[in-house]
Formats: sequence, C-alpha cells, structure tokens
Amino acid sequence: MKTSLLVEFFYSALVVSAWPSLALPKAAPATIGEGFAFANPVGPTTGGGGRAIVVTTNKELLEAVRGSSPKIIHLKGDFTPAARLKVGSNTSLLGIGKGANLVGKGIDITNSTNVIVRNIAIRFVEGGDCITIQNSTRVWVDHCEFESKFSSELGPDFYDGQIDIVRASDWITISHNFFHNHWKSSLVGNSDIFRSVDEGHLHITYHHNHWSNIGTRGPAGRFGHQHIYNNLYEDFQYQAIHSRSDNQVLVEGNVFRGRTREALSTYGLVVPEDSPNTCVCGDEELDGFANMGAENDFGSAGVNITRVGNFTSVDYGYKLTRLHEVEEYVRKNAGIGKVRVC
Repeated sequence: MKTSLLVEFFYSALVVSAWPSLALPKAAPATIGEGFAFANPVGPTTGGGGRAIVVTTNKELLEAVRGSSPKIIHLKGDFTPAARLKVGSNTSLLGIGKGANLVGKGIDITNSTNVIVRNIAIRFVEGGDCITIQNSTRVWVDHCEFESKFSSELGPDFYDGQIDIVRASDWITISHNFFHNHWKSSLVGNSDIFRSVDEGHLHITYHHNHWSNIGTRGPAGRFGHQHIYNNLYEDFQYQAIHSRSDNQVLVEGNVFRGRTREALSTYGLVVPEDSPNTCVCGDEELDGFANMGAENDFGSAGVNITRVGNFTSVDYGYKLTRLHEVEEYVRKNAGIGKVRVC
C-alpha cells in the first residue's frame, strides 16, 4: 500500500451496512485456526456463518462480497474482475477444489470484521495490493497464493504489496500462504503520520507461510506486535523480517534457505528498494524491537537486533512444528489446493 495514495483517505469507525441476506443453499463447516484471529478480546474469526453460494462469473463475485450479512462464497474457476473486491463483514471467500484464481484486481477489506479468505490465488495485481486490510478486525487469510513478477525492469514500485495491513487493523492471522516473485510482500503499519492511529493495534500472527524470491517485507512492521513462527524463507534480496518504528516481533521456529541478506532486522534504516520513490538513498526510522522464542534456523542470512523488546509470549495456545521439520511441512502444505474448504 503506497503512502501517497492513503494520506487523503478518511478512516471512519467500523461500519456495518444493511445488506439483505443471500439465498444460500447450504451451510459451510466451521473452521478454526491459530493466532490472534482466534484468540482475542473480540471473539474468534468465524466468517459469520450463513449459507453458501457458488460464484462462477466476475459479476456474481463483485456483487456477492458486498454488505455485512453472513455469507459464504465459494469461488469456482478463474476471475478477472473489472474492479477490486470490496469485502464486507461476516464474509467467507473460499476457493473450490484446487483453488480459485483472481487475476489483475485484488481484495479490499476495509471497515470490516470477521472475514475469512482461503484457497484463492491472487496474481499480477496492478494499482493496489493483492489484499489490503485497513481499519478491520478478525481476519484470517489461509492457504492462499500471491504472485507477481520480481524484475529489475519493473522495479520495486510497479506492484504494491501482497498483503498490507494498516490503519488500526487488529486480531489477524496469516497462515499457510505461498508468497513468491514479488518486491514488497507484507507491510504492517504505514506512515508515521498515522502512528497514533496504529499504536495499540496491529496484533498479527504469521505462521507456516512460504516466502520465495522476494525483495523485502516478510513482514515489515511498524507500531504493532507480530508473532512470526514456523515460516519458510527462500531468497530474500534485502530484509525479510523487519521490525521498525517501535514495532515488536516475537520470532520463533523459522527456517531460511538460499540467499537472504538479512533474516531479521530491527535497525531503522530502510533500504532504497523499500523506500518511497523520492528517496534514492533509503530513509531512517526509529528502530524496532525483537524477541526470540523457540530456536530459528537463519542459515547464512544476517541478523541485526538493535533493541530487545518485551513481547516474549502470547495469550493463546499454538503448536510449534519441530525446527528440522519446518521446511518439509511448509513446502507440502502452504498455498492453494492443499486444504479442503467445502
């Protein structure tokens, strides 16, 4: 999410709209995961329940996601909508079978709560993030795939983020996803202009994700708390986990393979490739904080922890995969077509 596109945006309080219920043919099974999306003061992320429909056309999809009435939307096939999907509260978006494909346009989860996105590939999105989460709570993104083109010809700003989470969003889990071939993968918090908005929020769990051939942001966090465990990282050109601007991360049981410049950094220096276009030398922010939990395997990548924080535990149960099993497990289980959602 580019800061220049956001400064003029007005962030209102959470809005619940009155949209009539869909005539849904059957109920979907309940699902449960780990992390902040499921253990928080508001309540677990369920998608709201409701009955289910199947969508097969761009028009059906754009219409189905609107509003806050509980709805379970099964996506079948490939979609190339003319506009971004504006997803309302109490929505489950579930790809059928080996997964659905969304190409060219992404998903906006704004002023919403209780949203699930699973088994969907989002590819080659121009003019925005693959998924933008802003001023929203209780979101679970699971077993999805995110892809663009990572090339010097296009540069770091041709595509925006894969999952960007901003504007006081909270209680989110990002799990079992495959992020690949992209410059700037996942940003948490954005401009210092909105520090007072974001502080006290941005509790996010990242677990069992696979990042491959990425420039930076796996994730990059500002102002919040991220629990990052059992992820597999391959070939990050710059900084993978980057905690800055007083952000706190708890990092445990992650595995790094291939060539990565920095596996983990709390130093406030932002490399030019992760900075605004107007800043050719990078830019300086306040340092962040990091704490280590279970042992990580950083491989040959660098680690630069300038400040140790106080984020040493979380108030939810979770099961750590054994470190020597993480790589095999994540390769087999991250991404689309790996889970049955209907």
